[in-house]
Amino acid sequence: MTVPTDIRVYVNERGVSVPHGALAIDAVRALFPTHADDIMAGTSRLTDSRGLPIPESTPLSTGAIFRVVPVRDRLEVPE
Repeated sequence: MTVPTDIRVYVNERGVSVPHGALAIDAVRALFPTHADDIMAGTSRLTDSRGLPIPESTPLSTGAIFRVVPVRDRLEVPE
């Protein structure tokens, strides 16, 4: 039996195959290089399928689902 050299993950509803040992940012960069740059610059954030933020250094597992979302400033609420 041969072990696959790539795993399949999803970023913004698009599938991509990446090598075993790749990180979440690697999957983003494979599909959307500009989005990866935005994540590294802090103007976008990487979330899991539930919308919870995850570090870009998260190791990948087969079938993982990620989304890239813009970082929004919080509104200041006057006291």
